[in-house]
Amino acid sequence: MQETYSYDYVIVGAGSAGCVLANRLTACGRYRVLLLEAGGEDRNPWLHIPLGYGKSFSNPNVNWLYTGEPEAGSGNRRIAQPRGKVLGGSSSINGLVYIRGQHEDYDHWRDLGNAGWGFENVLPYFRRSENQQRGSDAYHGVGGPLCISDPSEPHPLCEAYIAAAEACGYPRNPDFNGARQEGFGYVQLTLRKGLRSSTATGYLRPARRRDNLKVITHAHATRLLFTDKKVTGVEYIRQGRRHVAHAGREVILSAGAFNSPQLMQLSGLGPASLLQRFGIPVVADMPEVGANLQDHYNGKLVYQSSEPFTLNDVVGHFGKGVAAALRYLFLRKGVLMMGASYAAGFLRTDPTLSRPDIQAGLALFSGDKAGDNLHPFSGFSLVVRLLQPESRGSVAIQSVDPLQAPAIRPNYLSTAKDRAALLAGVKAVRRIMDTPAMRRYVVREHEPGTACVSDEDLLMYIQRRGGISYHPVGTCRMGSDSNAVVDDHLRVRGIPGLRVVDASIMPTIVSGNTNAPTIMIAEKGADMILEDAAKA
Repeated sequence: MQETYSYDYVIVGAGSAGCVLANRLTACGRYRVLLLEAGGEDRNPWLHIPLGYGKSFSNPNVNWLYTGEPEAGSGNRRIAQPRGKVLGGSSSINGLVYIRGQHEDYDHWRDLGNAGWGFENVLPYFRRSENQQRGSDAYHGVGGPLCISDPSEPHPLCEAYIAAAEACGYPRNPDFNGARQEGFGYVQLTLRKGLRSSTATGYLRPARRRDNLKVITHAHATRLLFTDKKVTGVEYIRQGRRHVAHAGREVILSAGAFNSPQLMQLSGLGPASLLQRFGIPVVADMPEVGANLQDHYNGKLVYQSSEPFTLNDVVGHFGKGVAAALRYLFLRKGVLMMGASYAAGFLRTDPTLSRPDIQAGLALFSGDKAGDNLHPFSGFSLVVRLLQPESRGSVAIQSVDPLQAPAIRPNYLSTAKDRAALLAGVKAVRRIMDTPAMRRYVVREHEPGTACVSDEDLLMYIQRRGGISYHPVGTCRMGSDSNAVVDDHLRVRGIPGLRVVDASIMPTIVSGNTNAPTIMIAEKGADMILEDAAKA
């Protein structure tokens, strides 16, 4: 049974980018906007408590629970690829860390032929999005929908970590999103008054009061609709019924680095050989739809702490758990206020490098892998992240069924440079851990352990036990060349009426967490859409 609706803009995906677009495109009151979200409302209280991201890791109600294909570079494991399936998308389930990346990341995008995407061009959009606790300055803004906060209090292990890094010659840095990224310090988090600041709470909630915005949850987009080669609408299913939404101006894909290329491929936009394999009529042979997948691969060091001040000491202990809950409830402090990292550092593994190539985050907890139970001992982890990987993977449909997850082939650590850089990063962080400031808090190195000494053994450990940062980008690459999926205005090349506005458009991954850049992309994308509408 089919019902048909008509709007000016149809946005597919109410995640980090889609919620931003829904707000900005409806603000003037001229345009009717439909926002489709395959997940549900963000009513689960754990989505709003900062530490609640741990509860979302294996919850199918708010998480797509994707996994990558087994590959030799990462120990032939199926590594979890969590993505938000709820209003706010991954901004509702991520680790809350607010990092923009390096100035050079965006200047590189510009130098690849993407006019208007240099750091000086994108900075105003970062500032527009922010409600920065520290106030306004040349790099930060106030009054924006996204609240950015400092940690609620210092922690002795973080203080020791920063001091240890200084003893090794690394500078202290109070603001990774300011004039420079290099150095060690506390991270900022997307928090407002002790609660998560997602794009659902910051952008979408106020926009839903407007009559020209309609939000439909549990609406799974199945294919794009065409008139000749122009996209004119979206088909979606909801509660077993088929619906059609027509877009008078544009359809905007904001479904993320996995689902935006998946929907394009299902609709006949993608590599012809892939589409023909599944009998999908080829609307346009676009070889790079689903290509260029990038993420940050991590090596992890785990330590048993000599002091009982980690999250491990609270979880599973009734009395400490109650005390932590009360401290959070009344003071908005303590372990329930933690993000995925509490402190971090950005370092160069080679002094001849022009910028940091490693991010080393300190997590005040430890477990065998993300989403598992925490260790029974007092523990903490150092997550060593490769910032500028050369390795490239892909996303591809596995059938014509839109409800079947795509095949995710990340191809981690497939180049010698990536392996060498991450190995050097892990060794550099081990040196920091071997300073007096940190040794006082360490009983032992739980993983990989002191027996793991040689480069060969350490690299094998990284490949077999390393993790990822859940930062997939790049699968609808922006560029000026004919193979690029979108142009520098995020319009899909050769396909009128269709744009992609999400992390999939990044030509190269940014040097840090990807949520803030995705929000920036949507802020800038909204301006481009409104400018084009005014010219029409």
